[in-house]
Parts: sequence; structure tokens; C-alpha cells
Amino acid sequence: MSSMPQSTPSDPAEVVLGVDTHKDVHVAAVLTTLGVLLATSTFPTTAVGYRRLLAWARGFGPVGRAGVECTGSYGAALARYLLAATITVIEVNRGDRGERRRRGKTDTLDAETAARAVLSGRATAIAKSGDGQVEMLRMFKLAKASAIKSRSQAINQLKAVLVRAEPTLRESITGLGNPALFRRCAQLTVSDPCDPAGAAALTLRLLARRVLTLTSEIDELNVHITAAIKTHAPQLLQRYGVGPDTAATLLLAAGDNPERLTSEASFAALCGVSPIEASSGKTRRRRLNRGGNRQGQLRALHDHHRPPALGQTNPALHPTPRRRRKDPPRGHPLPQALHLPRDLPRHPSPETNPHRPAQPLDIHSGIKLALVYRGGAVLRAITLWLKRLGDTP
Repeated sequence: MSSMPQSTPSDPAEVVLGVDTHKDVHVAAVLTTLGVLLATSTFPTTAVGYRRLLAWARGFGPVGRAGVECTGSYGAALARYLLAATITVIEVNRGDRGERRRRGKTDTLDAETAARAVLSGRATAIAKSGDGQVEMLRMFKLAKASAIKSRSQAINQLKAVLVRAEPTLRESITGLGNPALFRRCAQLTVSDPCDPAGAAALTLRLLARRVLTLTSEIDELNVHITAAIKTHAPQLLQRYGVGPDTAATLLLAAGDNPERLTSEASFAALCGVSPIEASSGKTRRRRLNRGGNRQGQLRALHDHHRPPALGQTNPALHPTPRRRRKDPPRGHPLPQALHLPRDLPRHPSPETNPHRPAQPLDIHSGIKLALVYRGGAVLRAITLWLKRLGDTP
């Protein structure tokens, strides 16, 4: 989610470029500001191909906007090249499925659809530039994620082999912590494994050395990630609970050109933490946003779980207790569901108050009593009223 491009074509000869990106070739289409298709062509995904594509599009008129599909994968390099040429690059998602069923699906139609999405205003998200410190963080995070996954797999395999190893080998390294265990297994000497015990020792040594190598890679990547964050946005590390990983994830969600996000609301929509209207007719409600950057969503919500200030309680951990309805006393004359309302007249007995005159119950009091007690208690309430009415002198 990002801001709507503010630049409108002032030159009637300006054209709009649409590109359907692929691994080896890109298919481009050029439209006029009135929506007339001028031409389509195919270009290779090379530096020469990018220059030819831009020169070909500018042959029909000045190019101010370009709709490019997959600006985060196949179209990333082309988007950077067009941004360097001062062209506004709009990220275009997949076209409407209903329209594809009616018109068919080809690369040429996809390129034309991308250009029409920009021209009509359906596509408004400005593509990330991907040419600064955030792109460096993306590469570092990619390498770190794969290293962490491989290290976890190697640790699990090492401990599984250790459980099945011979008692003599297992007892020699029992009771060690993970760092000491990895160093001890990496120092095992195996000349020629000719039995299961020798094969287990060799496997433990290889897995331990792999774990130590991946650990050193992760430590090195952490140093580079921290340095990149301190260069690009050092203020993020000053916030409570925000470390290098959290800061890198938020920066990856925002991109190298955060000016395309005009407010906090736009960033919340980008991360998928903004409510979505789901109203219809007289119903007015909102639902959770099921889209957006999932990793950025977790990090954006992380700030709401900070501990409270000194002397305050955390409402999430200490919710306000519900007030429970008081139970009637044990000496209550009627069950809880049949107690008399305070505004109804009561018929005193001579034993309780012989000096108070009796007040007869009329038909209105009986109807009011029946309306107060709903459900299965109505019949008992009416029976009680009739009984008291019969006892009235």
C-alpha cells in the first residue's frame, strides 16, 4: 500500500509503458494517454535489452510512467533501470481472472493489461527502488535465514546420531553444553571407519564442523546487518525491544524509498495491521487485514507488547475482573429466578408486620409480575400472584 502518484501527464503525446516480466525475456507494450495500443515487442533481460526497451518506448513519445509486473523478482533489475532514468515505476499485480477467461492469456495481453492498470489508476503502488542499504540488508537476511535453517538441521541430526551411538562414545561427551559438545565432536579422530561406531564418529565430526562453520557465518552476517542499520536508520536500534533482526525486517518492509509511504496508516496497510471495512447495508463493521507483509506485520505488532511503565499494570496480563452478580441470601423466600421486583406491592403477613395494613394485588400488578419473569418462570409467577390474590382479604 502506498500513495497515489501525483504526477499527471501534461503532454498529450506522452505514452504509458507496460511490461510483463520473465526470467529470460520481457514483453513490453506502449499505450497512449487515451488508451490506444501503439505497439508491443520482446526484449532480452540483459543490460543491452533494457537500453533497447527504453529507447523503443521513447520512440513513440515521452515516457513518464511504467507499469511493471513482479518488481521484487523478475522485474527488479528493470525497475531499477527505469527509476534511474527518472521514470515512475508502478508495481502491477496479476490481472483480473474474469478478464483473462474472456480475453485469454498471453504475454502481450499481460503487458497491455499492466499499462492499462497504470493508465486507469487501478495500480497505484510505487515500486521499491532496491538500490541502497535496504537491498544490502535483504541479501544479508537471505543468507542468514538459510544458515540458521541449515544449522538447526545439522544440530538435530548430530543429536540424533549421538543417541544411537555406542555407549563408550556417548558417555565420553555426555553432560556437555551445545558449544562444548560441538567442539568436542569436531575434534574426534577417525582413521578409517570400518564399523558403525567409526561411521558414527565420522558423522559427528562432519556435522559438528558444519555447525561451527555456519555459526561463524551467522555471526559475520550479524555484524554486517548491524553496521548497515546503524548507517541507514540508527534510531531504530534505540527503541525498546528492537534489535538488528526486528529493525532489518521493518526496513525491508519500507524499502529504500520510504517517501512513497505518506503516513503511518499507509505503512500499517503495507504490513497488514490496518482494519478493513466490511460493511453492508445497516451493518457497520471492520475485519482483520489478511494481506500485507507478514514478517513486517509481526514486527509492527511487536511494539504493542512493550512492558508498562513503573507503577502501572499491563492490561494484557492483568485484565479488569468482571463484576459478578451477587447471589441472594440463604434466607431468601423465593428462588433467585422468582424474586419480587422492588417496585411491586408486597402482601405482608400478620406474623411479620401485624400493624401494617394489607395491600391487595390488582390485575395490573399481576401482569407486570408476569412480564418481569420471562421464559419458564412466567407460569410460576402467575401462579404465585393468583395465590397471593386469593389470600388477600
